[in-house]
Parts: sequence; structure tokens; C-alpha cells
Amino acid sequence: MMKKLSDFLAGLPMTVVAGIFLLLDLIPHLMQEFSGESVSMLSLPFDPAWVTVLISGIPLLYLAIWRLIHNPGISKISSALLICIAMFAAVAIGDLFAAGEVAFIMAIGAILEEATTNRAQKGLKNLISLAPAKGRRLRDGTEEIVPAEEIMQGDILRILPGETIPADGVIQRGETSVDQSIMTGESLPVDKGTGDEVFCGTMNRFGSVDITVTKAGENTSLQKLIRMVRDAQEKQAPMQRIADKCASWLVPAALLIAAGAYAATGNIVTGVTVLVVFCPCALVLATPTAIMAAIGQATKHGVIIKSGEALEKMGKVDTIAFDKTGTLTYGSLAVSDILPLDENMSERELLLLAASAEARSEHPLGKAIADRARSEDIKLLESEEFTMTAGRGIYARVGEQELFCGSEQFLEENGILISDSTASALEQLRAQGKASVLIADASRCIGVIALSDILRPEARDMVMRLKEMRTRTVLLTGDNQKTADYFARQAGISEVKAGLLPEEKVRSIEAMQHREHRVCMIGDGVNDAPALKTADVSVAMGSMGSDIAVEAADIALMSDDLSGIPYLKKLSEAAVRTIKASITMSMCINFAAIVLSLMGILTPTTGALVHNAGSCFVVLFAALLYDRKFE
Repeated sequence: MMKKLSDFLAGLPMTVVAGIFLLLDLIPHLMQEFSGESVSMLSLPFDPAWVTVLISGIPLLYLAIWRLIHNPGISKISSALLICIAMFAAVAIGDLFAAGEVAFIMAIGAILEEATTNRAQKGLKNLISLAPAKGRRLRDGTEEIVPAEEIMQGDILRILPGETIPADGVIQRGETSVDQSIMTGESLPVDKGTGDEVFCGTMNRFGSVDITVTKAGENTSLQKLIRMVRDAQEKQAPMQRIADKCASWLVPAALLIAAGAYAATGNIVTGVTVLVVFCPCALVLATPTAIMAAIGQATKHGVIIKSGEALEKMGKVDTIAFDKTGTLTYGSLAVSDILPLDENMSERELLLLAASAEARSEHPLGKAIADRARSEDIKLLESEEFTMTAGRGIYARVGEQELFCGSEQFLEENGILISDSTASALEQLRAQGKASVLIADASRCIGVIALSDILRPEARDMVMRLKEMRTRTVLLTGDNQKTADYFARQAGISEVKAGLLPEEKVRSIEAMQHREHRVCMIGDGVNDAPALKTADVSVAMGSMGSDIAVEAADIALMSDDLSGIPYLKKLSEAAVRTIKASITMSMCINFAAIVLSLMGILTPTTGALVHNAGSCFVVLFAALLYDRKFE
């Protein structure tokens, strides 16, 4: 009951009401302070400041008592306790404005701090929704559809084209191509055959396969992925407010000075004034206001920062780990090389034949070839007798010509041998991280078309700028080593770890953290979610990245522009410097106000105004961060 009341009163609408009543009380108090005469602007049966004291004071009192009861050790003493003491002292001597003012400033600070944090948990729910609900189990030669939770290790499952694999397993019969980007981030479907491993949650793209289940239920790779994200979320501790860290000495110091002032002067008002000006409201506001200004600045540049903790940690990062597909690259295939092997054939003629044969293909490589021809306004020829061998290639008759398009193995199975020069060209293309499609007629290979993901044009400059900022860069990818090495060289990244599953990315990040590095992970896929959560701070590619990656990350680049990474680091460093400067200034203002209180110059009301001015000064100083220019 009290928790619900406290949350209601601490909300923005009631805090606005509290501010209005405090304002109604301010002007007559000021006029009374300087004229010495009692002034009333409203004919109210009560002091308006009472409303502020009750609205803003009850949540503060609830928080102070809760921490006294539940917090361990010295953390029982919080800034909320000090402000409650000051508030009660001001009420005791009849200065309701001073009591309402300190409570109201704390309420504003709490709202600002809450506004810097996005606690959405939709990402984990989306990840859980990827788990298949049913599977096609084979028993005694018949198929039966069973719930996924009934699938056991050793069961035989049949996976048809377009179905999601409901358990980890090994292919017993059949060939196919599997889209396992959810697990590895690879942009291409992976060809699979007998004896190859498949993972739960991945998509069977083409052929029908039978698999023997090796891991089911909670032991599958997808469930392990879900657990890693959930565990990493639970390990994320909320940023502790600086005022509460200082409360262990602020409270005793304030009480000693206030008691000393009363003993020395014999004036209880002086003691209460010390308590009022000692309240760490400016200190409390220093962090959330600077963070809000920085987050607002970042938003203007298409960078969404979800919490103040992420902003603070980004400034301390010394190592940035990148995923490849969809992060350093665009994550989409395009034709990069057209290599006719017949000296009488042009690139355009080879593309025409290959695209005409592949026009009815559903494979990403075939579709990319057909799209390239259409983009060049090449009119495709009609194909006949189209057949596809899953994981191998396609056959089609284009006009009078028989064409085979696919892998080396596919051509060899159809009696077409590959020359040494062609094999050498294929090896060179693989070294550049490219996928190759061989095109052959009935007797010989007539050409090669290579396809590649495309490096983002700003990637290399971004890496160079990070190096100038003494920040180490690492590539963590599920792609094969040759592809990873090629793109790393293109981007200027010297440290590469390839062929990684999600848990291996997590272990790589943990190993860097154990060597006392502050690690930022940048990724875009579902498979990156555990690594994003494990890193000290994480960045997701927002516009093209998966919802799960965006939800798992602390920061999102909504424009997918990697040049935002160096900007983000500079901004976070500036925000940390601003916070430290604001804290220093607030402490100086408090110290000066304490001296003036001891000299009898300030009363609780004027002390509250000075205290309020210090808080406003901190807010204005932090606001300068919003329009600061960063190269």
C-alpha cells in the first residue's frame, strides 16, 4: 500500500502539483524575508508548502526508511535520510518552505535520473519466441507432429524446407542449406549434408533432411543463448548515485556541524539552516542532468543511449569488439566479380546465361545473380527443365544450351572437371572472403561469378580514429577465418577471432575483461545478444539490426553509421568530465552556504534559495553539453 502511494506521489504529475504549491508559497516568503512584514497572496486555510512537503516528502521518507531496514551495513545511511532530517527540522521550527524545497528538489532529481534509463525487456521475449513450438518426429516409419518439449535426445526428426529446426542434432539423411544466422551471424546459408551438425532455432532453407537429436529442451543451443542473455541482464547492476556513496559521511558531518552551530550560537534556526544547505540536492542533480544533456545530444545524431551507466562506461572503454556481418559490412550479398573462362565470351554474356538459369532459384546466391542482371537492364532468357539440388546447385536449359550453376562438387558430380587455373582462381576468391558460383555447359566450365558482402565505406576511417584515441579494435565473427581475415584487413583491424558460436564470443569478451580491459561490443544479430550483454557496454546497429540485438544493447546506432562510434566515445568522456565538474561546483556552493549559515547571514528560507540556486547552476552547466560540438 505504502509502495503504491509512494510511487504515485513520486510521479511526474504529482511532482508538478508539488512545484505549483511551492511556487505559491515562494513569493510571500520572499516578501516577508526582505520587508519584515507578513504577506499573504492567497486566502488559504493552510500554508501551500504543506502540499509540497506531503507530496514530495512522503516518497523520500519511504525511501529512507526502506533503506534503513533493508540495506546492509553503512548503505543504510543514504542521502534520502539526510534530507528527511533537514525536512523535519525545518517543519519543527515552522519553515515549511525550506522543508518543501529540499524535498521537491530531490523529487526532480529522481525523475531526471529515471528518465535516463530505458528498462525495456522485450528483447528477451523476442528471443524466447524464436524457439520452435513443434517438431516432426519419425517413429516406426511414420511422421507425427509433437510439441517441442516432448522431443528427446536420440529421436529422429524430419525437417522440411522452410521449417525451423526444433532441436540440436546431426543430419542422418539428406542434403540442404541452413540459415543459421541466428547462431553465427553468417550472411550465407550453410550447405549441410550427412554427418553435419544443425542447431535449434535455425531455418532449413531448401532440402528435406532427417536428423538425430543430440540436444533437446533446455539443453539446446537456442535455450543456452536465452539463458546467457537472461544471466547477463541479471548481472547488470544499476548505477549507484554519487550522493548515496557520500551519504555515509554526509549525514554524520551535517548533524555534527548543525549541533555544533546550535551549541555555539544557542539559535536552533542556525542549526536547521546548516541542515538545509548541507542537503546534497545539487550533488544528486549533477549526474542525471549531465546524462540527460548528453543523451539528448546523441539522439540528435541518431545515437540512442539507453542509460546513464552506459554513457559513463563508454568513456572508460579501451577495447571495442566488432561483429562482421551487418556491422562492419552491410550484411547483404552482391555480385563482385564476373570471370568468363571462354575468351570469346564477355562478362555481360556470362551474366546473361547465369542469371537466366538462376531466375527461378530461391537460393540467395542465385537471386543475387539475377538481381545484378536486372539492375543492368539485361533481359533474361526463358529457362526450361529447371531443377535444384539442395546445397549443391541448379540445372536449367536456356535456349539450346544446358547450364549447370553451383559448386565444384556439383559440377564434378555431373561429369564436368575443373581446371587447375580455375581452382586457383577460386582459391584466390575465397581468400578475399567471397562466395563463388561456377557456370558450366554440358562439357566444361565457362565462367565464375563471385559474390561478396560489402564493407561499410566508413569502417576503415572509424577504426583509424579509434586507434588515434588509443582504443584497441577486435573482430569477433562466426564466419570462416579467410573471410574474416579479408574484411579485417580491409577495415584495418589487426586482431581477428573467427568461426565463433555465441558462447565462444562471450568467452572471448570475458577473457579480455579478465585482462582488465573495458570492452565495448558492437553487433547487429540475435547471435550477438549474449556478447552484447556480457560486454561492459554494448552498441547495436539499430535500423537493420535485429530487435533482439537492439534491446540487448545499451546503445543503438539508428542510422547504422559506424562513424558514430568515435563521436560516442568523445561525448561520453565529455559527459563524465561535466559530471565531475558539477559535483565539485556543488560541493563548493554547499561549503560557502554552510559558512554563511554559521555567520548568521542565511536563514532556512534564504538558505533554501541559495541551495536552490546551486541546483539550478548545476542544471544549466550540464545543459551546455547538449549543444557542444564534437568532431
